[in-house]
Amino acid sequence: MLMIKWIKIYGTQYFGFWVFGLILFALQEVPYMVMPLLKLENNPIMNMQESSIILDRIEKILGSLCIAIMTFVVQENASLFRIGSGISKIGFISAAAVLLLNFFGWGLYFYGFQSLGIMMFFIVALPPLYYVCIGLWRQNWILLATGAVFEIVHFIHVYMNLKG
Repeated sequence: MLMIKWIKIYGTQYFGFWVFGLILFALQEVPYMVMPLLKLENNPIMNMQESSIILDRIEKILGSLCIAIMTFVVQENASLFRIGSGISKIGFISAAAVLLLNFFGWGLYFYGFQSLGIMMFFIVALPPLYYVCIGLWRQNWILLATGAVFEIVHFIHVYMNLKG
């Protein structure tokens, strides 16, 4: 029940359900869950002025697709949770490292270190990279490709918003 394969999409990829994908998404969202509990003097990430409605919509679509693909595209021979070897192991270790770096960056942000460089690297660039690494770990090439495009759009869009 925690991982189901329903319909073959192509190769070894199936439309199915991987409950752990939802958990991985929730882990990445923890800083946003903690933020309301803090009394931040400045919060530029949450107070950005929108620079492009088109980029905003594309970014939201790509981010939502990453979550959906991570949750609903499963590999034929994948188990609920297996680190694997080779490229899968590199993807798993990379995803864990990226998530920890993202949390570190949020810690800096919450303590008032809110330079453009810190925000763009730790808070903006790392979440889409997290999805790319999960795609590599799970050999979910659709997620890897979608995450890579999301990385580019997200980075450009937030940079334009913060600089605007």
